[in-house]
Amino acid sequence: MINGEVHAWNILDRQPVLAKWNNGIFTDFTPTDEPPAQNRWIGPPLVDLQINGYAGVDFQQDDLTAEQLLHATSALGQAGCGRFFFTLVTDDWEAMTRRLANAKQLRDADPALGQAIAGWHIEGPFLSAEPGFCGAHPADKMIEPTPERIAELRALTGADPLLLTMAPEIDGGLAGFAAARELGIRVSIGHTNAPAHILRRVTAAGPVGFTHLGNGCPATLDRADNILWRSLDVPGLTCSLIPDRWHVSPTLFRLIHRLIDPDSIYYTTDAMAAAGAPPGKYRLGQLELEVGPEQIVRLPGTPNLAGSALTPIDGVRHAAEMLTTDWQAVWPKFSLAPARFMGLPEGFTADAPASFALIETDSSNKIVSHSIQAVT
Repeated sequence: MINGEVHAWNILDRQPVLAKWNNGIFTDFTPTDEPPAQNRWIGPPLVDLQINGYAGVDFQQDDLTAEQLLHATSALGQAGCGRFFFTLVTDDWEAMTRRLANAKQLRDADPALGQAIAGWHIEGPFLSAEPGFCGAHPADKMIEPTPERIAELRALTGADPLLLTMAPEIDGGLAGFAAARELGIRVSIGHTNAPAHILRRVTAAGPVGFTHLGNGCPATLDRADNILWRSLDVPGLTCSLIPDRWHVSPTLFRLIHRLIDPDSIYYTTDAMAAAGAPPGKYRLGQLELEVGPEQIVRLPGTPNLAGSALTPIDGVRHAAEMLTTDWQAVWPKFSLAPARFMGLPEGFTADAPASFALIETDSSNKIVSHSIQAVT
């Protein structure tokens, strides 16, 4: 329906609101004194900046089809996610650029994909090759972030939002960060063992993220000096966290929220093909991974995690549980915060496209149903 209205509770301020739209555009949000007849909530859809695959579909393949992408996109919508960043991880450079060009062509040719795929995230191959710090990324495929390679990424993605995760301490790392910024690419530190002075040089040059803080590092760290302590001590980072209880323990999750400015945290799933799918064997590029009922994805034969099987809506649930708060309190960190970090329209205001999440809760404020409405 291109015209309509919804009487619900506003997730962002927890007040009753009458949301109206006309020709697919929000016209106003009118506060009301009358509570909705149902425990219905309306708010901005979730935004995930790191989706490597979903619902049985691996994005790290040469022959990815529009049908597969539409299947993954539809499943993400069912999990509360209205926009996401198509993410590619470390592989041969030629393979990565070929896959990026194919995905871009598929996205541009389909309106539904164009609405859902808000941008691109390239995680690698400009990462640390050190054991542990490379995580599940193949160390032998790490290369230098030359200006030519970064310009190639910009040319392939055109004017689309682009997020590039790199390790600043590698050969050409600092120059790579500078080259990316000059081309309007949002930069994020990740899979790194950079010393503190290198981290500070990167943050001093402008806005920078830290990709899945608490991960992309060895399971055992020096208690006196490690990348986690260094990153927490450096101001100016916008850090993403994976709220699945495995990538970041509940205790560390709470501590990070106490130590970092609340406006400098956003959530992501780092989902791979097993997310939104039953337990079984799934691919992440050249890796075959087996995911059990507990939904932990590990690199075979190692304790290293390899992406996650987390769904966005479950990320909201788990984050609220770990912080012992209501799900409404964490919703902005999985919707407004990632959009703000990437300069995306935050939406859910008058004159914005009428795309919104509808949540139904029970009497104890537990989420019992959820959907995404994209009015066109």
